[in-house]
Amino acid sequence: MSQKELQTNLDKLLKEYDFSNNGKFKLIIITGLLGDFDSFEYAQNLSRLIKSQKYEEKLEILFIAIGSKIGKEKFCNFTDLPEKNLKVVQNNYLHNKFKIHKGSDVGLGTWINMLIMLSGVNSSKTIKEVLRGYTGDKNAKEIFQESYQIKLFKIFNFSGNLFKRTFGNGYLRPFELATYRLINMIEIIDNWNDYISDLNLMPQRGATFLLDADNKLIYEYFAKDILSYSKDMRDPLKFLLDKIS
Repeated sequence: MSQKELQTNLDKLLKEYDFSNNGKFKLIIITGLLGDFDSFEYAQNLSRLIKSQKYEEKLEILFIAIGSKIGKEKFCNFTDLPEKNLKVVQNNYLHNKFKIHKGSDVGLGTWINMLIMLSGVNSSKTIKEVLRGYTGDKNAKEIFQESYQIKLFKIFNFSGNLFKRTFGNGYLRPFELATYRLINMIEIIDNWNDYISDLNLMPQRGATFLLDADNKLIYEYFAKDILSYSKDMRDPLKFLLDKIS
């Protein structure tokens, strides 16, 4: 798709969702199913940014995902993404319009496609990102504050202080990101039918677009791999803060 076609499609999207107010940067995220790992993590990162209110006067956020009304309610309740920022669609028509990567399709069904992507075939960044969740990352920020209460499978309860006592602080500790993703996975499995509205769309990836105050596209990113919703997964919102700070 040419830049001109992309801008035209974005202009139409802005009008469709009444999201064309001038004077602010506009972040548009088109993600896959609500129950996708990428959707959860991206929304959680954005919810923290919104809560900080640091860029409230500069930025508007539109998050579009495939899902249902009840899925939207549960998703926003869990991720703390404000409902006003989330729009749900029933299929991947919009994704196709923007030529967003559909994920692997070897003709053997959705689960095989997902297993192939999770194994790193046609999804080269996935394995690296999964391993980072277990090994930690000195160049990324920690996730859990000391007082944060972590509950896994309604059996294991511990605080974020465990990571500090075991590995120190000031960076992404070993197993920290993996634990974070496990919490998300448990939420998805517990509410599977609400988050996964169409099993066939599980491989569908997403895209990010940042527009300036005049609605002109200044940044774009098309994800191709699972767990690669940002160009820099060590700091997923760096691209945004670099532009609007």
